[in-house]
Amino acid sequence: MTVRDVHTWWAWVVVAANAVAGAWALAAHRWPALRHRALWWFTVAAEVSIFVQATLGAVMVSGQHAPAPPFHVFYGFFALFTVAVMAGYRHQLARYVYLLYGLGGLFLMGLALRAVYVQR
Repeated sequence: MTVRDVHTWWAWVVVAANAVAGAWALAAHRWPALRHRALWWFTVAAEVSIFVQATLGAVMVSGQHAPAPPFHVFYGFFALFTVAVMAGYRHQLARYVYLLYGLGGLFLMGLALRAVYVQR
């Protein structure tokens, strides 16, 4: 299995993990019974999956000199930037933290999907 294969496969992990984390956080905003510590662990894992994906992409581009499609790298960096912005605002938006991470998780899922389809 090549780095490209792992990068392609891992993209779907990023999409699915952020979709579930975002939907769970939005549901937790509506229904307090869903507010578990596991939500935050899962959200962290979903966001770490983005960093793993970006690292795999960087290895492909720099180490194997594989060309990146136009805007593909932009979506990857924008996803990393979005994670940083969400983390930066979590204390200021403490009252709406579930909305922040819910909508942010779905936005990250959308960025990942866009990165997948711009590659094709």
